[in-house]
Amino acid sequence: MNTRVSPASRFALYGLLGGLALLFAFPLIWMFVTSIKPVEQTMDSPPSWLPLEHSVQWDGERVEVTLDGRVAEPSLWLVREGAAGREVRLAPVAGFDPAAEAGWRVERRVEPGWWTVTERSATKVRERAPRRDAVPPEAVKTRVRPRWENYPVALASMGGRSVEAAEGSVTDAPFNPETDATFATFLRNTLVVCVLGVVGAVFSNAVIAYGFARLKWRGRDAFFALTLATMMVPFPVLMVPLYGVFKDLGWVGTLLPLWAPAWFGSAFNIFLMRQFFRTIPEELSEAARIDGASEWRIFWQIVLPLSRPVLAVVALFHFLYAWNDFLGPLLYLTRKPTFTLALALQNFQSQQGGVQWHHLMAASMVTVLPVIVLFFFAQKTFIRGIATTGSKS
Repeated sequence: MNTRVSPASRFALYGLLGGLALLFAFPLIWMFVTSIKPVEQTMDSPPSWLPLEHSVQWDGERVEVTLDGRVAEPSLWLVREGAAGREVRLAPVAGFDPAAEAGWRVERRVEPGWWTVTERSATKVRERAPRRDAVPPEAVKTRVRPRWENYPVALASMGGRSVEAAEGSVTDAPFNPETDATFATFLRNTLVVCVLGVVGAVFSNAVIAYGFARLKWRGRDAFFALTLATMMVPFPVLMVPLYGVFKDLGWVGTLLPLWAPAWFGSAFNIFLMRQFFRTIPEELSEAARIDGASEWRIFWQIVLPLSRPVLAVVALFHFLYAWNDFLGPLLYLTRKPTFTLALALQNFQSQQGGVQWHHLMAASMVTVLPVIVLFFFAQKTFIRGIATTGSKS
């Protein structure tokens, strides 16, 4: 039987897979592109795919500007010098009455298609008001320029500093370790929760799963079915009683409620490990028992080394869960120095008067990047662990 795939079929298959991959990657690509844009380009309609820099020649130097809009009809560019400084505005040519425009003088005629532009500053703090003008399209020079400076500004302001202070324009109040935090603090808290939770999840679930898979004791299957039944109980049902338990223990406001429960097993991970343990030949354990090995030694020196793929899967699953967990930190953490990245990111979004999308996307990109890198390096082990988890009864 000829199973050779034609080049056209292979091309169509790869094209379909590439299109689906691009579709799933689109939110991540859009988040990255937005993170390196200036704020005024984040809400462009239609949206721009590249971070652009617009500049015009002003007083012998090229100055970056924002494009405020195009002129729709023939207009006059009016200028007035007053106590408040230099004022400018557009006025339609039709019906313009110089006598009624006291103090205003016509600087130039503006044709349809011209741009009204405003001098752009990297910070919100200025020594003077920004300049505005109307210029022909050919006077505007455009080039692609990523705003990498969005990242350090976003990470600095994520801890509560103002954007101006993060950019070095003003000085914030002195840092108070009791109420203030930095991105490094949030990252450290998240890593503590993830690492301790991963260690607990791998160890506790492996011990419990070994008891269900390799040891014979009365009521084993009934207890295993009861364990699986706990997967049907949604977390909101347990949320209130768990909060009461952790409050009585004095854990509310600390990181303990976020990683300590991982040391007591979870039904899905127990099921995953049990199924894998049952695929390991029983003859290996019998041979070890004949040589005088204890059950603990069999578990530690024979079963666990052969179970690295499923251990890696459980570790990766729990790391992703702990890294992305938002509800747990929202319930149990009360002070900013104890926040994890997920909660700090939400706090960063709510502390802005108006959402600074370029800074929010930069902070979000830094938050999700470690998970992407981790999965990229662990994908072979992850796929192998899933594929080799058997269904032996």
